[in-house]
Amino acid sequence: MSKTATTRYDVAEHLRTPEEMAAYLEACIVESDGDAAFIARALGDIARARGMARVAREAGLSRESLYKALSGERIPSFDTILKVVRALGLELHAVAPRA
Repeated sequence: MSKTATTRYDVAEHLRTPEEMAAYLEACIVESDGDAAFIARALGDIARARGMARVAREAGLSRESLYKALSGERIPSFDTILKVVRALGLELHAVAPRA
């Protein structure tokens, strides 16, 4: 019997379009149950897919501080979240829950 080789799954490799990135972020927000670190990690996945250096430059942050902010080990400020979302070419929207 031969051994099966496995590789680590990296969602960033599968986020190719803005629509896929937006759908991924929306799904993560729904699944987060209010866990801000979980959402920060999701933004980190999307930033890696777009290119961390590019996102950092467009957000006006250093690459190192962007990695730290989106690591999921700390909760970034809302100001940082807004800068990153804008740099990713995404928008945040609020909708009323359905009755």
